Amino acid sequence: MKRTLWLLALVLSALTAGAFGQSTGTISGMVTDPSGAVIAGAQITIKSTQTGLERKLISDAAGNYAAASLQPGNYAVMASASGFSNFTIKSVELAVDQKTTINIPMGLISAGETVQVESSAPLIDTQSITVGQVIDAQTVQDIPLNGRHFLDLTVLTPGGVVAPTSGSLTGASRGLGANSFITAGNREDSVNFQINGINLNDMSQNQITFQPSINTTSEFKIDNSTFSAEYGRSSGSIVNVSTRSGTNKFHGEVFDYFRNEALDARNYFNRGAPFITGTPSRKAPLKRNNFGAAFGGPVWRDHTFFFASYEGL
Repeated sequence: MKRTLWLLALVLSALTAGAFGQSTGTISGMVTDPSGAVIAGAQITIKSTQTGLERKLISDAAGNYAAASLQPGNYAVMASASGFSNFTIKSVELAVDQKTTINIPMGLISAGETVQVESSAPLIDTQSITVGQVIDAQTVQDIPLNGRHFLDLTVLTPGGVVAPTSGSLTGASRGLGANSFITAGNREDSVNFQINGINLNDMSQNQITFQPSINTTSEFKIDNSTFSAEYGRSSGSIVNVSTRSGTNKFHGEVFDYFRNEALDARNYFNRGAPFITGTPSRKAPLKRNNFGAAFGGPVWRDHTFFFASYEGL
């Protein structure tokens, strides 16, 4: 039984390793000395502060380095080269589908001196002309939602509008939320949804096939216009959803949101028939429970992780 569970975990991790497309981010830059000349052969290490996973790189002849396909999260960037002091940035926050530049200025070595930056300034994506916005993990997890559907957060982006409930794809259906949204003047049936880089659109109506649970959703990005050539298929907005991962620490939650009639006030006009019995009629019954749980952690610390969630209505 134990061997079967390990084999299943390895198969799932192998399947998900290739699934991250545009939902991942990129850190790149140039390594230079105090005179501004490039440094070739510098060793750069990019380490996730949540999982401990490392990406090791070597700057090329032009002093450039690039680490692609990084999961959204917090990273430390470290660099070293012969004859130069070590350089460290302890905290770099990388969002979904973000391409950020971190240039590394290295000083001449002086008694083992190390240049350490506690945190970086907010990073601006200067490598693309895409117009869009990221709904970060804190917003996704903490903001109150009536129904726990991540598409309701799309109105927080510039150009987002509250869609009519009579819309073909924007009206909520059977407790499952809406099937699309309207932003930047695009039609609701022109949106391209992707989860971890994999298409999530119905082929006939071009609606989202299912909404991942808020527990499972890490963050997502909406590109409204001028997106790059790597995207296609639809003419409207591009939605990149990144799912959560386990970390080196175990975390979990259990929840139940209920809206039963026991919490509701009686309708103001439900005053009964005072000339007959004077007894108001019973409140209309309402039994609605949205419940579930999530749990994640390490399978093999610094190497393999798991995250599982369940949600019922």
